[in-house]
Amino acid sequence: MSDESRHPRGGLYFEDFTVGTIINHRLTRTVTQMDNMLFSNMTLNPQPLHIDAHFCATETEWGKPLMNSLFTLGLLIGISVNDTTVGTTIANLGMTDVKFPAPLFEGDTINATTEIVAKRESKSRSDAGIVEFIHRAYKQDGTLVAECRRQAFMRKRNA
Repeated sequence: MSDESRHPRGGLYFEDFTVGTIINHRLTRTVTQMDNMLFSNMTLNPQPLHIDAHFCATETEWGKPLMNSLFTLGLLIGISVNDTTVGTTIANLGMTDVKFPAPLFEGDTINATTEIVAKRESKSRSDAGIVEFIHRAYKQDGTLVAECRRQAFMRKRNA
């Protein structure tokens, strides 16, 4: 995909998505204790699995805090935006089949992929279509730590 055919902010239009394509995102991110504490506290989540190191060391099988799964989900989708939808999404329509098959801990670095699994013209708007993605996050050793199916309402190029 040439830069000239993308939205000025870099996103792809509905027409640009091809079912079966897998995008390996360039951005990666090492997650930190501060990420976990801030996100958990900003969302009023008092779960000690995320914010209490002593509890985790003495009362859990992990021995250390787990990253908040909703932070992980947000980071996964956020990593995908530059390569896919920045400037071209009208709205997120939903997320389903969200899974966290392995734990993520402070100090792990995640990378992500997006698979284009479906697309269709909008029935209500001729200037848009719906694209369905499967986003996957992996930690540095290749372990899958998060996955979700997401539907986005996308602009068409020549609408």
